[in-house]
Amino acid sequence: MIPKTLNDREPVPNLTDIEAMRATFSWDAARAECAGLPDGGLNIAFEAVDRWVAAGCGEAVALRWLGKNGERRDFSYAELARLSNRFANALQRLGIQPGDRVCILAGRIPELYITALGTLKAGAVFCPLFSAFGPEPVRVRLVKSRARVLITTTLLHQRKVREQRSELPHLEQVLLTDGNGDEPGTRSFHTLLEAETDHRPPPRTQPEDWALLHFTSGTTGTPKGAIHVHEAVVAHGLTGRWVLDLRPGDIYWCTADPGWVTGVSYGIIAPLVNGATLVVDEAEFDARRWYAILDRERVNVWYTAPTAVRMLMKMGAEALCGHDLSALRFMASVGEPLNPEAVHWSMAALGRPFHDTWWQTETGAIMIANYRAAPVQPGSMGQPLPGIEAAIVQRRPDGGVDRLPPGVEGELALRAGWPSMFRGYLEDEERYRQCFADGWYLSGDLATCDADGYFRFVGRNDDVIKTSGHLVGPFEVENVLMEHPAVAEAGMIGKPDEFAGQIVKVFVALKAGYEPSDALRKELLGFARTHLGPAVAPRELEFAADLPKTRSGKIMRRLLRARELGLPLGDMSTLEGGRSQNSGV
Repeated sequence: MIPKTLNDREPVPNLTDIEAMRATFSWDAARAECAGLPDGGLNIAFEAVDRWVAAGCGEAVALRWLGKNGERRDFSYAELARLSNRFANALQRLGIQPGDRVCILAGRIPELYITALGTLKAGAVFCPLFSAFGPEPVRVRLVKSRARVLITTTLLHQRKVREQRSELPHLEQVLLTDGNGDEPGTRSFHTLLEAETDHRPPPRTQPEDWALLHFTSGTTGTPKGAIHVHEAVVAHGLTGRWVLDLRPGDIYWCTADPGWVTGVSYGIIAPLVNGATLVVDEAEFDARRWYAILDRERVNVWYTAPTAVRMLMKMGAEALCGHDLSALRFMASVGEPLNPEAVHWSMAALGRPFHDTWWQTETGAIMIANYRAAPVQPGSMGQPLPGIEAAIVQRRPDGGVDRLPPGVEGELALRAGWPSMFRGYLEDEERYRQCFADGWYLSGDLATCDADGYFRFVGRNDDVIKTSGHLVGPFEVENVLMEHPAVAEAGMIGKPDEFAGQIVKVFVALKAGYEPSDALRKELLGFARTHLGPAVAPRELEFAADLPKTRSGKIMRRLLRARELGLPLGDMSTLEGGRSQNSGV
């Protein structure tokens, strides 16, 4: 256990006595801390920017954008309020109604943050898409969301959207952030904004109105669209204050891409709700650049991913040489388990530990964390937030669950009812219903809990894997590979990796007339990368005569994983033919 990292020069943590707060906490009291709207209304964007303008803090810097080519621009809270008003007015002029979906496919550019806030003010639903996705994942998400408006760049439109417009019947408007609308079927984002006024009446959204749509992978079927409502801002603000220790005036940097839930909940909403200055770096990971940003911007709170921490470890002390990180008060990680070695390294190299956190797209906000005022247990994701009841459970055949004692591995469950809990999967009520039992949300993550209440992640109870903090399900990967004329079957597993945590590996059975070869392997990997994008595409591919299947024809990825990792094969009674003669399993 690593002791508390506090000194007399730093402010007292926002959350000091966790047990006392658990005993007195209520979500009603937390809701009362929001500025709110007339008639009991609530709006995420109003809580993030307009409340600060109304409080006389409009000139404070809300967003500091660092361009990949050396550009630098500050946006005040007042400027973000004005620009988001303009975008909300533009959406209204385009005929967008409350509940309509507005998607954005872009990297970390200022227009993304204006779009997010303006969409929420308009009462529409903000849906970010990861810019590194290939054309197929983009198409699937645009179709499933029924997006009426897409904001993107000229290059991303040309590479990932334009050829698919005929397959997107609901997509009425494509707004280009860097074009003048000369591309067929597009309009200029900035021309639309310039035509609108800065002023707009306060939003009229209610706490249960839809606000955010985040897609997450599953084991079967298309990606699941998790729906979040405006009341989620209660948990965003609270966790930003208690877990990340944010306060007005802090310089805060979340390195997560806004195409994923972390980049929205903690890369936009939580820091702004807490009055911090949000640092946004357009460039991709570079250790020396990152250290320079931490130094030059005097970052106080840093939220990043274990993959990035491990890459910094690999670079060694040379990259850190000459940089002053004394402004750093708190460092946290998210996305996948943080290995103990990374915590010990950060103590030695940076003078304080990384604090791991756990949450999911479905939870909407941090649920379990290592807190600034409490000792860090390396390798643990921490303790539940006040207001969150967590347990390790085992599912019963009758559909209920039983709680398990300390130290016993089981499924991590949360008592349902917190404000940022997702309200459904888009057009998939049955999938949503299966996530709950006996009043518990069942996370699908396997974990243990010790006698002191610290939780430790063990793995997933399904075939979804985490690679560099991103959830990847087998459905999209296997389906795309099977579109190649040589592929008869494909099965995906996660393979341990020193930096990414896991990488995607696929096993492929070929159709008659095709023979395994290095050339075909490279062709299939390139095919997958082109269609899926680098974040989802497999890194390794192995040919197999056939794949192990159940008697009902379902590929047994468990056996593929066991063979790859040298694990026990387990129960094979459901295997097609008892034991496959050709699968190698």
